[in-house]
Amino acid sequence: MNQAGQPSRQLVWISSCYFFFFAILGVMVPYLGVFFEHRGFNPQEIGFLLAILMATRIIAPNIWAMVADKTGMRSQLVKWGAAAASVTYLSFFYNGSFTYLAVSLTIYTFFWNAILAQLEVITLETLGENTARYGAIRSFGSLGYLIFVVGMGFAINIWGTEVLPYVGMLLFIGLLLSAMPLPSDRVVVSKKIGDGKLNIDKGIFWFLVSAMLLQMSAGPFYGFFVLYLKQSGYSEAIAGVYVAAGVLAEILMFMIAPKLLGRFGVRPLLLVSLTMTALRWLIMGLWVDNPFALGISQLLHAFTFGLVHAASIQFVHQRFDIRHRSKGQALYASLSFGVGGALGTWLCGVIWGDGSTAWLAWIGAACCALLSMLAILLIPKVDNRDNSAHTNATA
Repeated sequence: MNQAGQPSRQLVWISSCYFFFFAILGVMVPYLGVFFEHRGFNPQEIGFLLAILMATRIIAPNIWAMVADKTGMRSQLVKWGAAAASVTYLSFFYNGSFTYLAVSLTIYTFFWNAILAQLEVITLETLGENTARYGAIRSFGSLGYLIFVVGMGFAINIWGTEVLPYVGMLLFIGLLLSAMPLPSDRVVVSKKIGDGKLNIDKGIFWFLVSAMLLQMSAGPFYGFFVLYLKQSGYSEAIAGVYVAAGVLAEILMFMIAPKLLGRFGVRPLLLVSLTMTALRWLIMGLWVDNPFALGISQLLHAFTFGLVHAASIQFVHQRFDIRHRSKGQALYASLSFGVGGALGTWLCGVIWGDGSTAWLAWIGAACCALLSMLAILLIPKVDNRDNSAHTNATA
């Protein structure tokens, strides 16, 4: 058996999958609002369309997770999802009505959003005991986001918003090509492991509530950040640079997250991160006209996403046994990025109005982040076990 080289080779393709998956996110999330505005839609319609992008994360990951945990065909599902997303994305090229674009978004994001939860499970199972390397692997996704969020801003300045579907298509093809070499081995789970019943204890429940509230708080950022900066006098290119600064901070955080988790554990770091997130949204609402303050708020993305995500993935991986790891990651993705993201984006569109009350959306986001922090405080203190697990992972 050539097991020595197999995991390393697989991690290369997994890193590439992360790169293209989040490059797509870097194109879609910051600039879809501008794209839809150019197509003539109002803020309420834009908020609804962007909510679809998040809402398909509610259903898709859970359906695919049930299939993955039952069949063990995790890599195959990533391949099929990438292929189906690439084909159905072609519908996005047509300049259709509001209803047409809503249907188009629903179809191709259903397949695209089903991929990430499976990719997270594949990554952690490939790493085995060496989970400290997760941050380095996942940072390729942040790198893809960084490159394309900056590049897309300049591309729109040069060619206009209609360049977006073409860049998106190239990235979907890149994701498909990266997924194809993943080995098609099925994960075999012994019948002796677990009783097949998914158990949601008090700790998991409050963690999921916190994750949902956090992503609700991020609704204004994911849906309206570029529009907000345009309204405040910044160009798309400058907005892209600010987004990139946040992603760069996120990448650096991913690099040091294993040591932080090993030393402090999940719960304390989540509390610190959520406090920083509330501060970040307050800065966005009150001092967006100050370029320095805006830069500080973007650097806090290291906590809002980087440290929160690294801690959350570890939390889910530890709390769900091997029979339910796909379901656990899917549940986390669907309730946080799905339910939370969709509600946050939709509510932001409602509050936004003509743009004069945009600051209220950021104040509401800060309140959601504080509620998310309170939910973490309700998680029973079992971090001694978590800390030891993290210490072993980083040894």
